[in-house]
Amino acid sequence: MEWYWWLAILILLVFFNEYYQTKMRRNRLMKKYNNANLVDKLMKKMFWQGQSEEQLIDSLGKPLDIDQKVLKTKVKETWKYNSTGKNRYALRIIIENGEVVGWDQK
Repeated sequence: MEWYWWLAILILLVFFNEYYQTKMRRNRLMKKYNNANLVDKLMKKMFWQGQSEEQLIDSLGKPLDIDQKVLKTKVKETWKYNSTGKNRYALRIIIENGEVVGWDQK
């Protein structure tokens, strides 16, 4: 076979794998949450106020870094995503007592 046939086969395999992984992720989330609207938001990597930590991980993945402050009545965490340099992040999500309360996106 010519090299371009191998390249075409490789590209098809990559697309098939991506489709399969997306389908499996959607099925796993539907089994976990049983809510199509919520799963659609998680698949689009959305985040919102009131979202739980577990939903945030299912949406954006694990953060690159976490800052935690323990106060008298609450635990405040800042989850950091999208590193742009040393100790610089394009997205910081603020979580209090296990729920998203705000974010700073640059």
